[in-house]
Amino acid sequence: VVKALVHPDDAAGLIEAVRHSIATGEPYSMKYRLRRADGVYRWVDGRAEPLRDTSGAIVQWYAISIDIDEEMRTQQALHERERSLFQLVETLPIMIDCAGPDGEPIYRSRQLSEFLGYGLESLQATGKSRLSGTLDSGVHPDDVEGVKKHYAHSLATGEPYARKHRLRRFDGEYRWVDTRAAPMRNTDGAIVQWNVTCLDIDREVKAQEELRIAQENLARASQAASMAELSASIAHEVNQPLAAIVANSHACHRWLSTEPANLERAKVTAERIIRDANSAADVISRIRALFRHAPQAKLPEDINNLVGEVCRLMADQLAAKDVRIETGLAPDLPAIMLDGVQMQQVIVNLIRNGIDAMDTVFDRARTLQITSGREGSDAIRVEVRDAGTGFMDSDRAFDPFFTTKQHGMGMGLVICRSIIESHGGRLWVANNETGGATVGFTLPVAATDGT
Repeated sequence: VVKALVHPDDAAGLIEAVRHSIATGEPYSMKYRLRRADGVYRWVDGRAEPLRDTSGAIVQWYAISIDIDEEMRTQQALHERERSLFQLVETLPIMIDCAGPDGEPIYRSRQLSEFLGYGLESLQATGKSRLSGTLDSGVHPDDVEGVKKHYAHSLATGEPYARKHRLRRFDGEYRWVDTRAAPMRNTDGAIVQWNVTCLDIDREVKAQEELRIAQENLARASQAASMAELSASIAHEVNQPLAAIVANSHACHRWLSTEPANLERAKVTAERIIRDANSAADVISRIRALFRHAPQAKLPEDINNLVGEVCRLMADQLAAKDVRIETGLAPDLPAIMLDGVQMQQVIVNLIRNGIDAMDTVFDRARTLQITSGREGSDAIRVEVRDAGTGFMDSDRAFDPFFTTKQHGMGMGLVICRSIIESHGGRLWVANNETGGATVGFTLPVAATDGT
């Protein structure tokens, strides 16, 4: 009967339980699947109790079967959901920690345990709480005080926690992580658990630091260019005292050459010469103070990398002006010997000029095209092409202090040409047939190149 009504996977276990109860007189309780009249198996909770006489002998067995199919299916679904959630937690590319209302860890994901190199159980022998043991041994000494302070505030107030700090990996290396904790509350609003996530952001932080350094270098290069423009303006001012010195020197010579020499007028003129010379010296001293550092050595550089780096650094400015960059950079270009910071400044200046040239363009796309390629066998060519208004007088583009910009000094292209020529290259400008302008330059291939 059992084999006919009980599910084949459960029959053997039920038969064994019944035999054991009959042999020992012990009650049995077992969950198994029982076939209904329509052939459907449903889960039941089968139980049997012996009825004994006054001497304790079993005279009869009472058995009941309670239909628990819905309950079993619900439990199975719950177990499956728990299994899926556990697998989800264990496979997510993020480290997870769960803590009680007091912040004491109660669960740690496999990823976090592998990152730290130890599990919660190993903290029992430290003599500290799990929380203190984790923070003291894992968080960087420079960060641990801030982490403890902010986490304690969250535990006291129930406010979410978020902080970036360095966490010690199993190999002893400290890596930057983004740690966040949020409270889980019951229906009454009481915190029953803190769910903590920890994301390894070490690469992101280091990339941001590299970007910051690059931006600082670019800012210094921009400052150097600005100082170059300023020095050009100051140098222009030097011409006036120098011209006065020359004129007064001739006058002094004339007063001294007369018969008799006019010493009084010569003395006054000499004093003017001294005054103008001191004025020129002061101007020159200020210029020297601006540029009192050693020249940078030239190293082999990939021009395409420099173009890409400048485009990334200027992405916000391009977006703000609604300008789109299109690049056509030839692959496998040889290295060229150059000062990377100076060359960055050249590219920045040319891109800014292109952006400014398209300020008044509204009837077509604001596109800036940057291309690179070979120029013969011994040089590399880079061109920046805009869709702006073009040069009104391209022949004067390199004249010092000539500019069509409202706030320009007219020294940008002059400085760019000076830098390019100091690298042995050439810079030129031209208006495009379809509108806009192109500024290009060539640079010689490094001697280390095999061409």
